[in-house]
Amino acid sequence: MHSKHPLAFVFLLSSLVGSSRVPAQNLSATGSPGPRARDLGVPFDGYPGPFNAITDVAGVEVGFKTLIAGEGKLLVGKGPVRTGVTAILPRGKRNMKSVLAGYFAGNGNGDMTGTHWVEESGVLETPILITNTGSVGMVRDAAVAWIVRQKHHGEFWYPVTAETADWPLNDIKGQHVTAQDAWDALDSASGGPLVEGNVGGGTGMVCNGFKGGTGTSSRKLEASAGGYMVGVLVQCNYGNSSGLRIAGIHVAREMKLQKPCVEKKLDPPILDWDGTPAPVCDAKVATTADGVRAPETGSIIVVVATDAPLTPDQLKRLARRVSVGLGRVGAIEGDGSGDIFLAFSTANPDADEGNSSEPPFTQANAKIERMQSWKLNPVFSAVIQATEESVINAMIAAKTMTGADYWVVPALPHDQLQQVLRKHGLLKQ
Repeated sequence: MHSKHPLAFVFLLSSLVGSSRVPAQNLSATGSPGPRARDLGVPFDGYPGPFNAITDVAGVEVGFKTLIAGEGKLLVGKGPVRTGVTAILPRGKRNMKSVLAGYFAGNGNGDMTGTHWVEESGVLETPILITNTGSVGMVRDAAVAWIVRQKHHGEFWYPVTAETADWPLNDIKGQHVTAQDAWDALDSASGGPLVEGNVGGGTGMVCNGFKGGTGTSSRKLEASAGGYMVGVLVQCNYGNSSGLRIAGIHVAREMKLQKPCVEKKLDPPILDWDGTPAPVCDAKVATTADGVRAPETGSIIVVVATDAPLTPDQLKRLARRVSVGLGRVGAIEGDGSGDIFLAFSTANPDADEGNSSEPPFTQANAKIERMQSWKLNPVFSAVIQATEESVINAMIAAKTMTGADYWVVPALPHDQLQQVLRKHGLLKQ
């Protein structure tokens, strides 16, 4: 196994030693990430920022902690472990001032703490953390402790912590994420290019039937539209392969994929979603097995950042447009899916500190800059385009993973994807 991607060594090492708790740092400016969707020739609308990442919005920092340990039969509380934490700091570690924000749920079979106050006040006062379903409480409490360590103002806060479910790869009921893991993700946050795929909270996730996880993208608006930046980060864990669309094509329907499979058989055998014993993967096509969750289920968390001067009502409108971007990739926001979106703006500093306000409370009223509504269409387009690309970037970056009970979740096969797009005259190479 040879790869320039910094996480490839992590996964190889964990498969050899069986245990790894890795603070997956952001790449430096000279880092060499693995191929992204555009590198493979996948066509997209719009123009990305220099990193094509949420960190193209000035001040935004992102950090990860990736947890990979054990293999074999699932034993609740012992593993195997395939999970982690992602941290997004709207103004970075050195500037904890609040941002204006808006929240929307396309489908609510999921969780994002702290959103009642965002909905009520339009103010986001804390970092945003994303992990697995069973670890939301731990990560939320760890965020409080970290904010205290930062000596942040205020008597109390409502940290925003979101989740998607990383079964069957991870021992999700075992709650393996610790407070230190959340702190490591927060402390590692920085700007610049980001690692994607099997990283942070996205480590054990399945997206559109293939290995999913963390993905990001950005769009730079034209000067005539204000020249603002819009960035998106997703934790992608929803959908099925038959519904997946890339460049408008149902690509998986034209690929050679085998039935969901396991690396080794257990006794009693592991059952597929339809109740039949899961077959052992054919070694020749193990990396192109279809995903383990054939029905439409799972979740996706999407965070939108912008430097455009928008108020909470407008940011809620941005959050709603995420659904349009997901629709481009084939999402239906199914009944079993938690599709939860948060948008914030780094403009208008000092507009409102919410519960973080300091006495003596004699500040003058804030003067807020606000775009007129008729200017928003280019921003809506940017959100839609960056959401679509973030999902596909997550799948392109993700590597095939074997998890609990030897389930194999395959990476999206790059060669077959390119063949399909080339067949339809859509490959930009």
